[in-house]
Amino acid sequence: MAELIFKGVHKRYGDNPYTIRDVNLHIEDGEFCVFVGPSGCGKSTLLRMVAGLEDITSGELQIGGKRVNEAAPSERGVSMVFQSYALYPHMTVYENMAFGLKVAKTEEGTVDKKVRHAAKILQLDPLLERLPKELSGGQRQRVAIGRAIVREPGVFLFDEPLSNLDAALRVKTRLEIARLHEDIGTASMIYVTHDQVEAMTLADKIVLLNAGEPVQRDGSVAQCGAPLELYHFPVNKFVAGFIGSPKMNFVNATLESAAPESATVRMGDKSYQVRINAVGLSTGTKLEIGIRPEHTKLVEHDGDNVIAGKIEFIEKLGEASYLYLNVPDADDTMTVRQSGDTTYEIGDTVFVHLQPDVLHAFKKEDGRACARTIRVDSVKDSFSVAGVAGAVVTEAIKM
Repeated sequence: MAELIFKGVHKRYGDNPYTIRDVNLHIEDGEFCVFVGPSGCGKSTLLRMVAGLEDITSGELQIGGKRVNEAAPSERGVSMVFQSYALYPHMTVYENMAFGLKVAKTEEGTVDKKVRHAAKILQLDPLLERLPKELSGGQRQRVAIGRAIVREPGVFLFDEPLSNLDAALRVKTRLEIARLHEDIGTASMIYVTHDQVEAMTLADKIVLLNAGEPVQRDGSVAQCGAPLELYHFPVNKFVAGFIGSPKMNFVNATLESAAPESATVRMGDKSYQVRINAVGLSTGTKLEIGIRPEHTKLVEHDGDNVIAGKIEFIEKLGEASYLYLNVPDADDTMTVRQSGDTTYEIGDTVFVHLQPDVLHAFKKEDGRACARTIRVDSVKDSFSVAGVAGAVVTEAIKM
């Protein structure tokens, strides 16, 4: 077991801008932490700094209570699973899994016991005598994971381990990694991915990294917390747009009036109610209202908190259909989730009820979230509300 603590960690190459800026994190013993973010945000670089494959420009990294900034990779008690598997092609599955232990001059009986135990966990028992070329992509990835397991590290590091697999294998291997965490829950795990679905389904804690100008203001970490914390209470527009699939819709708005538990905003030629605390903002403040596709509801007629849009495109996926609407003042087409057997057609005008409880609001100037004034009884066990975007919890969320 090993907790990890990042204290003001920075990384830069030469005189270039910081790749990693001011990272402060605490990953607890046995926690499954996922680093996620768009390409170029530095998530793999941050992982490699934990492994000792990248130097830390400034700040401090602790593993198991010890500063490891200058420690060699072999002295950190970590094992890494690479995107490319990195298996020895001339060695069998058994030999690949045993190689690190043999290099460390581990007693032969101990090597055999650890390899066979890892093989059982990963269902590799029938494959131990095969060469890597005789395995599927998913099986090769499991061998790479098994090679890490036998070392019994305090920290497992996964660098986009599913990116080379097809869609079906990605889902299967993702479930196997989740099961692995349950089976050997004493080890901390850090998992890097660009896929927010992987992050939401695997993580105890998500660390969402950003790139570009916001990094210069706030650091590399856009938000850190439990998956449902980022989903229900994103601290800014970037987090809201990244977490959730399909992504959140955004519509330009202007603040008309504000009370502690609700605000009135104008979108187009209508006023709408939003459950946010915008008391500190001036009338006329430019906002963007966010609504997730799965929280939209179509109604038959125009009315209070109803916005109209014309269907431009329909995606029919079987279990669900997604309608893409042309809505005035929206950043892009508005996505609405419907049942798979929807009868709507391209060109139809539909009416979307924007339920005040599930709306988000972000300041146009800097993208920061306005505090949502809802209660989270349905997800309260998943995260602590304290400090989450300054949330005032007053009424049950309806989803």
